[in-house]
Amino acid sequence: MARQGYAGVAVAVPVTVPYQRFSTEGAHWFLGQAVRALVEQSGIDKDAIDGLCLSSFSLVPDTAVGVTQHLGLSPRWLDHVPTGGAAGVMCLRRAARAVQAGDADVVACVAADTNHVDSFRQTLGAFSDFSRDATYPYGSGGPNSVFALITAHYMRQYGARREDFGRIAVAQRHNALRNPNALFKKPLTIEEYMAARPIADPLHLFDCVMPCAGAEAFLVMSAERARDLGLAHALVRGAIERHNAYAEDPVMVRGGWLRDRDELYAQADASPNDIDFVHTYDDYPVIVMMQFEDLGFCAKGEGPDFVRAHTLTYDGSFPNNTSGGQLSSGQPGAAGGFMGMTESIRQLTGQAGERAVQDARLGLVTGFGMVTYDRCLCTGAVILGSSE
Repeated sequence: MARQGYAGVAVAVPVTVPYQRFSTEGAHWFLGQAVRALVEQSGIDKDAIDGLCLSSFSLVPDTAVGVTQHLGLSPRWLDHVPTGGAAGVMCLRRAARAVQAGDADVVACVAADTNHVDSFRQTLGAFSDFSRDATYPYGSGGPNSVFALITAHYMRQYGARREDFGRIAVAQRHNALRNPNALFKKPLTIEEYMAARPIADPLHLFDCVMPCAGAEAFLVMSAERARDLGLAHALVRGAIERHNAYAEDPVMVRGGWLRDRDELYAQADASPNDIDFVHTYDDYPVIVMMQFEDLGFCAKGEGPDFVRAHTLTYDGSFPNNTSGGQLSSGQPGAAGGFMGMTESIRQLTGQAGERAVQDARLGLVTGFGMVTYDRCLCTGAVILGSSE
């Protein structure tokens, strides 16, 4: 059966609660700051938000319903999406369907996490029993070791070099220098990337994101309502998600985007050549490269040649992660999965400032989350279009 499209659904009011390397505030505080900013920037009453879709790692033991009491919300539609880096795309999909069905008129999609001195280590220890049981007995654990395995395997199979991954990291730092919310403000050269200290072979320092605290949020509503409210907005042209794709692969070299990308482009009545910018989930450069392949911008195994042939800056031949992505802005927990959504809305509504992609009309955002010991289980993507 053909999937229903997303015609008539708008996304608006991109919010970023400024990132902090460490914070003594809890996830509730960052969620509250995000919701307050949504209300203030949209000009709508808080009571008009009748839907809430939320993602957070550090909110535990609370869930989305506890947040409703804490923030004084009374939604008639509620969802909690625990898919980490994939949650931005997946919250949008669920909120869009709620709006289309009339279950909610205005849905706040919000993600936030805190980061204190010891919280990242505690999160890793409780993240996944599967990963813990498979790797910890051998003295390994955490995402750096997982993605070292994936990166090394990809390099052996497709001939990628460290310099190829460095092109991604250096371009994103260039973009971050024009993003006031990015934590990294110092330029990065390919020589500095190559000389950085090793973390987990073949990963070095600038292959890894820096955990931080912060929040991201946006509103989902009908395009008609967005126009009536006078809100600058983008339109949802297509969206997909997939879980546990290609489980037969011994080590991850492809993701669920590959299985569903034809449907994504068909929904949007577009092709990869029509996309003006891409926001790939970038916990490590190898995953960015895989997404270029799996989303159809080049064939499998051609990712290294693709990044050698293109300039990935906001003003380059293939703009990617124009905010700097997590590699240069920081990784605010589950909110990192929302970063591409908020940045895409800004790009398509004239709010990206000096990092704006010229004449951008169509953007693609990906989601990627929930790492086990040899792969990531959740993938998704959405195509957004300008409403002008």
